[in-house]
Amino acid sequence: MSVKDPEQLRTILEKVRTIALVGASEKTNRPSHEVMEFLQSKGYRIIPVNPRLAGKTLLGETVVADLASLPEPVDMVELFLAPERTDPVIDAAIEQKIPVVWMQIGVINETGAARAEEAGLTVVMNRCPKQEIPRLGVQTAA
Repeated sequence: MSVKDPEQLRTILEKVRTIALVGASEKTNRPSHEVMEFLQSKGYRIIPVNPRLAGKTLLGETVVADLASLPEPVDMVELFLAPERTDPVIDAAIEQKIPVVWMQIGVINETGAARAEEAGLTVVMNRCPKQEIPRLGVQTAA
């Protein structure tokens, strides 16, 4: 059961500082690119994750291939992936004890969410932080 309560969502977005964005795209018209840019403008550090772009620079950050390649601990992993591709990333987040797994709008994996929650992680599913931050009046670092 993923987090839906507005107060819990606000708390997550106010506490998180560093986010691994899985499925980051260099294409400016892609939602993952727009959300990364928005989150950076709000003061979050975003580490883009995409094996195809690993080693390249995206919006000032070096892209890494996977969660195992992250250069530092992160507070949240955000998934811009087809639901059927999320299980390995969720398992890596559990292994690395990343506190929050956030699945973007349309990304729904109930069994993966249940595994993450059983491991003590907080899960948000089928939501977009770019929509939630203004809707909830979240005060960010920027």
